[in-house]
Amino acid sequence: MTSASGFKATVLTLYPDMFPGHLGASLAGKALERGQWSIDAVQIRDFSEDKHRTVDDTPAGGGAGMVLKPDVLARAIDSLGEDDRPRLLMSPRGKPLTQEKVRELAAKDGVVIVCGRFEGVDQRVIDARLLEEVSIGDYVLSGGEPAALTLLDAVVRILPGVMGNALSGTHESFENGLLEHPQYTRPQVFEGREIPPVLTSGNHGAIEKWRLEQALRLTARRRPDLLPKDD
Repeated sequence: MTSASGFKATVLTLYPDMFPGHLGASLAGKALERGQWSIDAVQIRDFSEDKHRTVDDTPAGGGAGMVLKPDVLARAIDSLGEDDRPRLLMSPRGKPLTQEKVRELAAKDGVVIVCGRFEGVDQRVIDARLLEEVSIGDYVLSGGEPAALTLLDAVVRILPGVMGNALSGTHESFENGLLEHPQYTRPQVFEGREIPPVLTSGNHGAIEKWRLEQALRLTARRRPDLLPKDD
């Protein structure tokens, strides 16, 4: 799926049928139909030159598993031509994905994402093609495809015009360096638990103050690493 304008994502993968996945539904899917963003899934195996369409080989130095071949992956990347978009490799050893990084990527024209498989990608193609390794968490997946979908989900939802309410993204976890405050909606009383009175007071100053206090309290309890350190 492509469009002439908007944020353009190109994903290099051995499993192109995994895309756009859940991003073809809900607000992201509607934005995709409107051409606010586009996605191309490129089959890495198409760039293998032997009759068996081989894409991997045994690790140099021995060991379990297989490694994605650098020549095959390099040809896949080079097939995109001159391209100034960031080139990312989804990898558990990469820098953690943050909301700040998501905002940085959303400000670009698009992104190229390489999805690793097997034991990983030959370091030489990572170095030669300037792939930036990015991790979505301290765990290992069967491949980079779910991680790529997660990254794109985070980016696409903050593209201009994708979310129905322009303010929706400004009061969320990590946008101000804190976890998000608790949320409530009707009914006023649920199983004996009431909505905090301040939220129905109509006093917007008091509401903002309460939300900030709650966000600070939650962050201190669950993610103290996000709070500034005392000198």
